[in-house]
This record gives sequence, structure tokens and C-alpha cells, in this order.
Amino acid sequence: MTTTDDTEAAVPSSRRRVPPGRRRVVIGAVAVAVVVASALTVTAWRQNGGGKPDSGGGAVHTATAVVTRSDLSNAQTLDGNLGYGRATTVKGGRSGLLTWLPATGATVRRGRPLYRVDNVPVPLFYGGTPLYRTLEARGTTGPDVRTVADNLRALGYDIGVQPAVGTWVTPRHVTPTAPVSPSSAPSSASPSAPAAPSTTPVQVKRGDGVLTAGLIAAIKRWQTAAGMPATGVLGVGDVLVLSGAVRVEGVQAQLADPADGTLMTVTSTAKSVTVQVDPGEAGSMKRGDTVTVSLPDGSTAPGTIASIGATVRTTDASSGDDSSGQPRLTVGIDLRDTAAVRGLNSAPVQVKFTSETRKGVLTVPIGSLTALREGGYAVQLPGGRLVAVKTGMFSKGVVEISGDGINAGTKVVTTS
Repeated sequence: MTTTDDTEAAVPSSRRRVPPGRRRVVIGAVAVAVVVASALTVTAWRQNGGGKPDSGGGAVHTATAVVTRSDLSNAQTLDGNLGYGRATTVKGGRSGLLTWLPATGATVRRGRPLYRVDNVPVPLFYGGTPLYRTLEARGTTGPDVRTVADNLRALGYDIGVQPAVGTWVTPRHVTPTAPVSPSSAPSSASPSAPAAPSTTPVQVKRGDGVLTAGLIAAIKRWQTAAGMPATGVLGVGDVLVLSGAVRVEGVQAQLADPADGTLMTVTSTAKSVTVQVDPGEAGSMKRGDTVTVSLPDGSTAPGTIASIGATVRTTDASSGDDSSGQPRLTVGIDLRDTAAVRGLNSAPVQVKFTSETRKGVLTVPIGSLTALREGGYAVQLPGGRLVAVKTGMFSKGVVEISGDGINAGTKVVTTS
């Protein structure tokens, strides 16, 4: 409880001036302004004998406050959006006509068809490298082969032993599957003749897969089970490679459209929260930090910072948001309890970030600080003596302090 104190001695004149260049605290401009205003108010009170009217005719009131020991946290709450993350556009990679498309909201996982071309399914594979060439010749080596090998193994197919990194492999020519008459065989100079695979030995690098006899046999078994022609050959566009399971957000194509255009947009299957953050505020955030997400129904859900964008973007000025037209970084939040958001596909939320917590520190109201001419801050004891203090975290109108003779229960002068 605070009591009015009008008996304090005036501060020595050597400590009255507060040069603006020396006021420095580790907090934003708002806290600095509060500290400076408080310091000037206390100084004015002291110059006028304490509680007496100043030259402008207004009385400056002071009181005493007690130094307390408590926990401080540097928290901020920002607006966010619950959803499935950023949408990815899916484009077809082969010729033909679309004969089947998924429904909006459908979930597609590894090995399942995402669409059909000429009634042949185009399954989903997980990975980072799409098929960029026809995989046919035994001994073909590369990261696209690794994509096929990893997915078939994950689907339960025995692909045999893959050559170790550093092994030298020689690709083999493809043997025609049906006899070709000399009269109808294309000339080696014909543009339509398939190029013969290289027979130059290549070394298996880290991240590569090798099209072995065992892998080709596994491809045939998988093609049969998937309803595809069991050729053992995979061409560009025969499978769609994405980072993981997807949720169909929207379908742009229609049945009988050409399959080599824009087909649909997909998102992650996991719900997450995105927050547009001022670049200056993002510096106190890091991946793995815990946050609290407030949902529209008033409940809360714990979350973790999963990503912090590296590209500053300007928000859409037509969105009507308070931050429209301002530079922002996108921060992604993973929810720990997805049951809390069951039934919500999208919703506005609020996210509380706590970048730092100080346990059991001494605190006083910000109005207790007095800026000193020689730099730093002090608090005044009820008898009039100034005690230099070191400031720490600022939070919700109070500040962490430490100094000689300052303990929990010490009374100090503050603005009322």
C-alpha cells in the first residue's frame, strides 16, 4: 500500500538535469518514454520542494512504493490465423486427359492416387526430388531414383540391396521388349529415336539411388497393385512428388481437361498458426519457443514456434488489417494439442509470445526511477537519499532493479 509523502528533501542540483543522450534501457521506445517522463516528473517535484505547485500552477504528487520480489516475463500478444499453412499449386506433368479428381478437403497419403490421367492413377510419393527423366535403364543413378526406392521401401516392397556410396555403377542399354522389323526400325539419326543410355561408369554419391534389378522388380509389383501398366518403367509425370501427405484445398481443373496444366492447390494435413510479425519483434523469438494460442471459443492451446521466415514481405494494403502495408515476417506455430482445434479449418486467433522470464527478481514501479546526469538510474529513499541501481527487464509498468542496500521491503519514492 502506498502513502503520500510530502517531506522529502530536494535533490542536489548536480543531479537535476537529465541529458537525453544518456537515457538507455533494454526495452522498446514506449518503456523509455515512460521512464524519462517519470524521471522528469520526480525531478520537477524535487525542485519545487515536494508536492508544491510548480511554476505552471499544477501540483506534482508523489508516493512511496515497496520493493518486491517477483517473477517478470517479457510477453506480447499478436494476431494470428489458424489454418493448414501455405497452399501449394499442383501442375500435371504428362499429356492426356483428366479422368478423375479428388474432392476438396480430401487427404491423400503416400502411394494413393492424387488424380487420374487417361484412367491411369498418378500416385503421390514423398520426397524432395521429382522424376525429371524416364527411369528405365538398369544402373541409372541419381536422387530421383532414390525417391522411388525410398517410397517403395516405405510402402512395404522389397527393393533388394542398394549399392553403397562410392560404388561405381555402369548403366546398361535397354533391351527392346518386342522385336522390331528392320524396315520399321527408326534410324539412329531420326529425331524420334530414343537416345541410348550412357554406358560410362558413374560413382554413387550421397543421396543417390540406383535402378537395380531388385528395384525394377519392385516397381513392377507396385505398378500392378496400383492399377498401372506393369512395365517397370517410370516416366516424368507418372508419380507426383511432394514433401508429405496433403490436404486438397481447392480443385481448379475439370474432368476431360488436359492433364498438363494447373490442377489443384494442396496444403499440409496438419493444422498450424501463422503470425505476421514486425521484423524488429522477431529478434526475440526462436524456433522451439513455447507460445499460447487463444482460440475463438475462449479456450487456449499450447504451441511451439516451428519456423521464422527469412524474407520480409509487405502485407496486403487491401486486407483491412491494422498492419496492412507494413513489412512483416511470417512465423509458423505448430499446435501440440490438435484436439483443441478439431472442427475448425480456419479461424482468427491470438498468440502470446514469452521471449524471456526472470524468476524472483526485485521490482519497483517504473515511476520510481530517476535518470542521473552522469548516466544510469537511481531510486530515492523516503529520507531523500538517492541510491544508484542497475535496471533489468521492464514489464507491465514495473522494472527489475538491483543495487547496494536495495532489498525486498525497501521503501522508495515513486510518482502517484
